[in-house]
Amino acid sequence: MLLAIDVGNTETKLGCFDPDSDDLLHYWRVTTDTHRTADEYGVFFTQLFAAAHVPLSEISGVVIASVVPRLDHALAEVSQKFFHVEARFLHGNEQSLVALKTHHAHEAGADLVAAAIGARERYGAPLIVVSYGTASAFVAISEAGEFIGAAIAPGINTSIDALIGRTAKLPQIRLEAPSHAIGRNTVEALQSGFIYGFVGQTEGIVARMRAELGSHARVIATGGLADVVARHSTVIDRVDPNLSLIGLRLFYRSLHPTHGK
Repeated sequence: MLLAIDVGNTETKLGCFDPDSDDLLHYWRVTTDTHRTADEYGVFFTQLFAAAHVPLSEISGVVIASVVPRLDHALAEVSQKFFHVEARFLHGNEQSLVALKTHHAHEAGADLVAAAIGARERYGAPLIVVSYGTASAFVAISEAGEFIGAAIAPGINTSIDALIGRTAKLPQIRLEAPSHAIGRNTVEALQSGFIYGFVGQTEGIVARMRAELGSHARVIATGGLADVVARHSTVIDRVDPNLSLIGLRLFYRSLHPTHGK
């Protein structure tokens, strides 16, 4: 069984894939904690696996995409100590599944590259992959299947935290859209601004990217908050929360073509 780990600044996603069918059998989203040691992460993973009735001995491979370098050593140690395998890390400029046609390929986030690999495999090209996380990232994939660039903006929760943290009287809000754009109270006004604001941002950036791509690229949304925007946008064709994990599986298989066979 392959364990894929996508380490984001706010959340870490973990997925276990069946070695024969490549089906995603188990999936977890946990808070990224840079203060945990390798042993603490190992015990934490052990508890997750025990709750899902997955023996650690069934893990025969570990693949990681990380945008938190501080955790890389700890997770590599976890892989060795608890799963007895060497973790393979995805680096955008060191993979061959999707060509990076940006000015500085080494700058491309491993999570975005993994999502691009997964999206192109599942939906073809051209594509615009929108990842809603700590940041909202829009990745453009050309008709030739190349990762040609991105647009990155503060994420939904990041924006909310920044505004609430700097404004003494504003309340915490639930991320749900009001029935009308004109808020009749402070909570509705904030919900309208955030939800419809991010919908407008998505539709505006998608329109500009489609014009530059020269084609009507499909839009695939991923990330923990993708559904929040997709419910109110006309440009998102599909929500697929596990694109980065699927991309990591494909990357690992490219390194170990006989894994699980």
